[in-house]
Amino acid sequence: MAKKVVATLQKGEGRTYSKVIKMVKSPKTGAYVFKEQMVPNDQVKDVLAAK
Repeated sequence: MAKKVVATLQKGEGRTYSKVIKMVKSPKTGAYVFKEQMVPNDQVKDVLAAK
């Protein structure tokens, strides 16, 4: 199943997006949580630089 999904993302529009995983500290508990986003390749640096 995973191979089929990866193969689908390699064609056409899938190459123009990247998955960004960012570690963020929760203000409520103080624990770290991971935020995942799919963003266009040209906006990756902007997403990582934003707080």
